[in-house]
Amino acid sequence: MSAGPAAFADPAAVASYAEDAPNKVPGLADLHRMTTLLVGERAPGAADILVVGAGGGLELEAMARARPDWHFTGVDPSAAMLDIARRGTAAHADRIALLTGTVDQAPAGPFGGATCLLVLHFLDRDERLHSLREIRRRLAPGAALVVAHHTAPGDDRERWLARSAAFARRDASDPAQDRASARIMAQRLPLLTPEEEEALLRQAGFAAPTLFYAALSFRGWVAYAG
Repeated sequence: MSAGPAAFADPAAVASYAEDAPNKVPGLADLHRMTTLLVGERAPGAADILVVGAGGGLELEAMARARPDWHFTGVDPSAAMLDIARRGTAAHADRIALLTGTVDQAPAGPFGGATCLLVLHFLDRDERLHSLREIRRRLAPGAALVVAHHTAPGDDRERWLARSAAFARRDASDPAQDRASARIMAQRLPLLTPEEEEALLRQAGFAAPTLFYAALSFRGWVAYAG
């Protein structure tokens, strides 16, 4: 839960990502289903979808399975994570292009929709704004963007992060260790409040950011390219 972006470059550190992520993110499979539904509202037929932070491949596999008429471009700075994505999405490889890099290395589009899941909490405000603007530049007008990540949902962000840490540890939860994990996460992750998140989406050129997912310290929004 507290790993920084550098940890994702180590193949050994990410080897169990696909197995671990569903235990760390409440309702992850349903988050992927909701993401597909929300993106699909603005992309009802064949479409090219941009997946930012595609390493691991979990949302790619879920969307590709649900929407055989979609093609995907996934970008991620971690080659190790993209290797996991390639293995996990092998059944759909003819419809998925995976690129090492950030959104800056993604094709110009226009794409019919985009996702950025479990990524933005690693980026400071300026980096987030840049990434969101680059996503917006690559989307067709009106296309949907779905984002979800850790936030600071209340005045006591460490309490919410400790709850997320406890959820991730399942039956082995230890309150003292959960609080220690939360302190590390609060120091490493430049979390924003939900109000700040929505303001940033608007500043990046997205309209009508709407909360659709709330799970302990995680929040998710859908917004539309203006």
